[in-house]
Amino acid sequence: MSFNSNKERAHIEEEVRAAVFNFAATIGSPSRVVADMSALARVTANLPLSNFAYWEQFVRNEFSLAQRRPVQPAWLARVPMLAPRNDSQATSGRLLTWIDLCSFDGHLRERALRALAGPAPNAFFLALAARRLNDWVPQVRSAARAAMLPLARDSDPEHVADVLCAMLPTWTAWGRAEMGDRQTMMELLSIDRVVLSLKQRLTSEPAGPMSAILSQVLRSDVLDDHLVDMSRHAIQPAVRAKAHRTLLAGKAVWLEGHRWEWTDVRYCRSRMVNVLGERAIARPLPFIQCLNSAASDRSSVVRRVAAEVLVSEMDRLGPAALPVARRLAADVSPRLAERAEFVLKRLEAP
Repeated sequence: MSFNSNKERAHIEEEVRAAVFNFAATIGSPSRVVADMSALARVTANLPLSNFAYWEQFVRNEFSLAQRRPVQPAWLARVPMLAPRNDSQATSGRLLTWIDLCSFDGHLRERALRALAGPAPNAFFLALAARRLNDWVPQVRSAARAAMLPLARDSDPEHVADVLCAMLPTWTAWGRAEMGDRQTMMELLSIDRVVLSLKQRLTSEPAGPMSAILSQVLRSDVLDDHLVDMSRHAIQPAVRAKAHRTLLAGKAVWLEGHRWEWTDVRYCRSRMVNVLGERAIARPLPFIQCLNSAASDRSSVVRRVAAEVLVSEMDRLGPAALPVARRLAADVSPRLAERAEFVLKRLEAP
């Protein structure tokens, strides 16, 4: 979901603010044992996870403001039974809720992760739990590692897929997450219904960073058997190109992170470079058949992959590469045709 105007965004913010305020009021209500968060779940279900950091901070601030009581007169503070409680007193005796996952208090975030059980009300609150894997408190990250997989198994698989699609494109920038935290996210792919939902989205979504999501999912082998299908039927050319490149290379490659590399030590010059990870995969199709599939794709983005592989593998393929080279030599893209003509000249030379 995206907002078409600032007016629409302001309207959604007002709805969230009202829902958070009403929910905070039910927490301290003596007539309720468990706070009612149905209205809050309904409103937060429409929030876009692509801008999740903003909405998490917005809900945190509004909930903190809603919990503060108005200033009481001095005489009221002298009556023990009527004196206002401070924040620690207000939260020590109540049941923890999903909204405590974004609390300013690290103790509350940790206790909430250890106390809450699934299913998550919606993808927003499940994303709150997943974001705790990059929390600035080590104890909270430890609690998130223990809680995330059970929460995901009990939650709607569509909500889990929503969280993965929102987190995977940018999680390489998580500065506090450790290897165990990333492994916990990858364990969510062990849920069969989540894998099916991801495969359907990667194939049918017309927009969004689906290629980056596929690259990160390929850390695991759960989609290896679906690569051929995605290379032919995915709507986005970038996804078809990524699937073809993986099949042709016989290995999956993904962005692991970034590191600084010196370019000139004398002048203290350096640059940020990508750190790549890879693993081998089994080729379900013969190499030349997969190359033909890429060369005949309707998008030049995919045909460019075929041209690159053709140039790099022409000596190994020999005459078997001629049909593909002739097909690409007649391509409407001058750059692709030029590469194919170069291969033809090399292979047809006496």
